[in-house]
Amino acid sequence: MNVDKLVLAIAGVFILLSLVLSHFHSQNWLWFTAFVGANLFQAAFTGFCPLAVILKKLGRQPGCAFQ
Repeated sequence: MNVDKLVLAIAGVFILLSLVLSHFHSQNWLWFTAFVGANLFQAAFTGFCPLAVILKKLGRQPGCAFQ
C-alpha cells in the first residue's frame, strides 16, 4: 500500500473508532472525529498531511496525492 491509500485507511479507522467510543464511552470523542475530518479537508487543498510525512519517513512508497 502506498502513502495515499494508507492515509485514507487510517483516517477511516480513526473516524469509525471515535464514533464507537463516543457511543459507548463519552461524546467528547466526537472532537477527535472533527479533528480527523478537518485534517482531511485541509489536506485536500494544501497537499500537506502530517500522517503522510510520518509514513514517508517510515519508508512507505509515496503516492501522487501528498508531495
